[in-house]
Amino acid sequence: MKKIWKAVKTPLKIVLTIALIYVVFQKIDFNDIKKLYLTSDLFYIFLALLAYFFSQVVSSWRLLSFLKSIGIDVSFDFNFKLYLLGLFYNIYGGIGGDGYKIYLLRRHFQKRTRRIIFAILLDRVSGLWAIGFLFATLILMIPRIDIAWYVIVAGLTMGTTIYYILLQIFFKEYNTNFIKAHAKAIVVQSLQLVSVMCILLSQNFTGKFSPYLFSFLVSSIAAIIPIGAFGFGTREYVMVHISEVFDMNQNLAVFVTFTFSILSTLVAFSGLWFVYRSREFEPLPTEEEAEDFEMQADKTIPESAD
Repeated sequence: MKKIWKAVKTPLKIVLTIALIYVVFQKIDFNDIKKLYLTSDLFYIFLALLAYFFSQVVSSWRLLSFLKSIGIDVSFDFNFKLYLLGLFYNIYGGIGGDGYKIYLLRRHFQKRTRRIIFAILLDRVSGLWAIGFLFATLILMIPRIDIAWYVIVAGLTMGTTIYYILLQIFFKEYNTNFIKAHAKAIVVQSLQLVSVMCILLSQNFTGKFSPYLFSFLVSSIAAIIPIGAFGFGTREYVMVHISEVFDMNQNLAVFVTFTFSILSTLVAFSGLWFVYRSREFEPLPTEEEAEDFEMQADKTIPESAD
């Protein structure tokens, strides 16, 4: 069964992506999207690419905070290269970017799998908290969402407090850099919103940014579920439906998410260098080797490393 799933997983994702994009283009005109690309200001598209790239630089720095909290004294340079490698393997398939990061970190630093997994998981959770923080901020800027400001502030404060307490109770060791890690998480998501704003500006956009930014954050949460291939399909599907709620230009909304997916894929492909040209992470494992290592490695690591 496992072998069958490996064989069909990637083709299934591609089929689902095509299906999602087909549904999207039932609601919009392909020629209109084509015109948007032909009239785009490439300077702003380049700025969007830079903003996204730097969001990934800060994201790798955020992960570093969680790794150092469990005694993995990795340099920023090594961690960033490993992060780019992980981005590439997230689109390549197999065990995914996190699987390779866990494999390489454990091989280099002899820490138990569970501790590294929790560090990576809590890094992702901090990103979700940052999205929630920016959600609350953007709600205040969208009159159509009729929620009193004090309700939003109270909800955010209460949610953050409960979140912090739970981390202190169950993951205290990982919580030593709470403020720094979560400040970095806000910077990561903010840079991605800057990227979206630059994509909008590439079309001489003069309207309100907040509905597009809010909708983009909703699509970002949906994109966490790895349904589509290469990051395409899910964001566009969500965006085209949300655009109806906020009376946004559907063509522009899809253009934004589709362009963002292209730019994020370009940045992810920079990790290809470490697969074929860099000797720093050699030998990279095959999927089978990584899974075998997953099953055996913790037996060779002393309990003191836990």
